[in-house]
Amino acid sequence: MNSKPQNTQSVQMLQVPEELAGQRIDNYLRTQLKGAPKTLIYRILRKGEVRVNKGRVKPEYRLQAGDVVRVPPMRLPEPNDPPVVAQPLLERLEQAIVYEDKGLLVVNKPAGIAVHGGSGLSFGVIEAFRQLRPDAKELELVHRLDRDTSGLLMIAKKRSMLRHLHAALRAEGGVDKRYWALVRGSWPSSARKVHAPLLKNTLRSGERMVEVNPEGKEALTLFRVLRRFGRYATLVEASPITGRTHQIRVHAKHAGCPIAGDAKYGEENFDKEIRDLGGKRLFLHAVSLNITLPDGTELKLEAPVDEMWDAVMGQLKDD
Repeated sequence: MNSKPQNTQSVQMLQVPEELAGQRIDNYLRTQLKGAPKTLIYRILRKGEVRVNKGRVKPEYRLQAGDVVRVPPMRLPEPNDPPVVAQPLLERLEQAIVYEDKGLLVVNKPAGIAVHGGSGLSFGVIEAFRQLRPDAKELELVHRLDRDTSGLLMIAKKRSMLRHLHAALRAEGGVDKRYWALVRGSWPSSARKVHAPLLKNTLRSGERMVEVNPEGKEALTLFRVLRRFGRYATLVEASPITGRTHQIRVHAKHAGCPIAGDAKYGEENFDKEIRDLGGKRLFLHAVSLNITLPDGTELKLEAPVDEMWDAVMGQLKDD
């Protein structure tokens, strides 16, 4: 029985080694089936073509040591196939690395680049780094940033680091992540905490939207005013205590101050004015990260905003 998949047209039976126990089946397949589009992996899971111990499983199923995974026949890219990610983007991401050691890589992700392929995208940051670091066989995203959000993104190079950081993210105060956001209007001094439950909805078009709803999951964001631009706009620091989809964006809107350039939750006239100043992006940036590594070392990182952000800020008038 194989422990690694072969690129053949026949059914494969893979046995899960002990070191991969606890990994989700979708992430396992993405790692094992190099070059397989994410959409293909979810399709074969949904159709039941992937079996674990002869039974159907959902994408969130966590593997156990010794599980036998049936993989259906599929044609994957050969090692000498043309690279998926273009060289200019690879170079841009290589230059955006702010920290790297044997177990962890942290990149200052540019706005407009997805963290992974899917939903019509053939690649994202993780696919690019798998191409940049072919010897790192266990590269996985530790967390996610929205496509249009820039800033610090953690990528684990080892399963042990991934487990350590996932545990830290679940623990209260285990990871200190801070964001900058440029918002419309004068941020209310009373809104130091926005504690409002969030509910995910998928529209008929397939677009994912989130709203404040008492039936949603608990969500808490701490906000701090950094700079006021009259009553026109405010630069705030946001610290998400929970990690819900679109949390900072929806909480900012809930406080009456949507984030500049937010196509989903923003305010159209304000966004147009910011675009006229040259701000053609979402003004949300993961600026700092404070984590404890497995050896007890404290890692503190900061990432600068891009030139477009700086150029817009330079044109706004202080209070």
